[in-house]
Amino acid sequence: MKQTECTTILVGKNATIDGSTMIARSEDGGRTIIPEGFKAVNPEDQPKHYESVISHQVIDDEDLAETPLRYTSAPDVSGENGIWGAAGINSENVAMTATETITTNSRIQGVDPLLDPSEGGLGEEDFVTLTLPYLHSAKDGVKRVGYLLEKYGTYEMNGMAFSDKDEIWYLETIGGHHWAARRIPDDAYVIAPNRLNIDEFKFDDPDFACSEDLKDLIEEYHLNPDREGYNMRHIFGSSTIKDAHYNNPRAWYIHNYFDPDFGGKPSDQDQPFICHANRKISIEDIKWAESSHYQDTPYDAYGDQGTAEQKKTFRPIGINRNFETHILQIRNDVPEEIAGVQWLAFGPNTFNSMVPFYTNVTDTPECFQTTPKFNLNKIFWLNKLTAQLGDTNYRVYGELEDAFEQKSLAQCHNIQHDTDKAVEGSATRTYKLSLKKQTRRWLTLFTTTLLNFLVKWLTKVMV
Repeated sequence: MKQTECTTILVGKNATIDGSTMIARSEDGGRTIIPEGFKAVNPEDQPKHYESVISHQVIDDEDLAETPLRYTSAPDVSGENGIWGAAGINSENVAMTATETITTNSRIQGVDPLLDPSEGGLGEEDFVTLTLPYLHSAKDGVKRVGYLLEKYGTYEMNGMAFSDKDEIWYLETIGGHHWAARRIPDDAYVIAPNRLNIDEFKFDDPDFACSEDLKDLIEEYHLNPDREGYNMRHIFGSSTIKDAHYNNPRAWYIHNYFDPDFGGKPSDQDQPFICHANRKISIEDIKWAESSHYQDTPYDAYGDQGTAEQKKTFRPIGINRNFETHILQIRNDVPEEIAGVQWLAFGPNTFNSMVPFYTNVTDTPECFQTTPKFNLNKIFWLNKLTAQLGDTNYRVYGELEDAFEQKSLAQCHNIQHDTDKAVEGSATRTYKLSLKKQTRRWLTLFTTTLLNFLVKWLTKVMV
């Protein structure tokens, strides 16, 4: 449906600079602006009876009976097409990002067709709401979504990720009722654009999971094109011209950023799912990757190396259709009460900055609770305007944006370090006051920095 252009990045705890797990995704869309917000969903706000807006799928009460946990989400604020929770972290420090629209092929669709929304089934609007408040580990996410897919089915092909302080799991839907998942090695990272991404698969390995009958399905309907082993991308995915120009180049560019020896060509169809960087990966690395547009190549739409045609050859990750981008971080070197951090950015990633929010909260700042209509008191709309203005002359305003992002991220890190220290060993009341103080301090500094950016832009325009 909406999120047809996302890019997922997953980084295991031994591959990050601070030993945390990180799962990230840019939530993109088409030409119509879909305002995104940031919300804390408390247990009393979790629906006890659920009906999808798009498919009108009614979820049995028995599947919502378990006591829900508090969690954060980044929903579509209009609600016209459902909740579309997108991503969040619950009160037990389990994170979920959903969903990455992926590809399929006619072989599996002939065996297990996707549902028509008129028939019911679940989609991107539903998964976070029906899954995240019931998880106590990353592996629970795989079990929960697998159960829902097998019982209710889906009308879309999607990928989604789950993490806790130790593990990351990535799951992809297969056909209408099947699925496959893989645990990401602790020392590895993953780049997952809009294609079916899981490649090598081992049915007898505890680091892999799938529908109980998936192996039999492959054998019965002769779905495996490989002479040896099982490659889910070969069996259930695609290898099209669109993949070569729309999906594969995004992965190729980031692979070469994380490991300059990666090599290859942008259009390569068999880029590996599990990869290893030549260094430990930071929040800044992930934000840079989610903002990238083939810098220093002929394919950069903002650059001066390529021809007009080359600049349009490949779809970049950082694009003016980015609506919301998140990095869900579960830390291992702080108390559990402050281990979950949802880094959040609204609008095009070429002109925004990440904001770190502790997720052990019952409410979110009003300026991040976006309104459906244009309102410069809301960060979503302020960032959209900033990007619109900056895009008029990237060479000039890109430098201003780089300075803005560097300054705001430095401020965020500084505030976070101070708050971590204030919270450790403090009483509950002091802890809550520290988080509120952190939020106020951050919002003041971020808004001031952003407004200074706009003033500089206007000054250059008038000159």
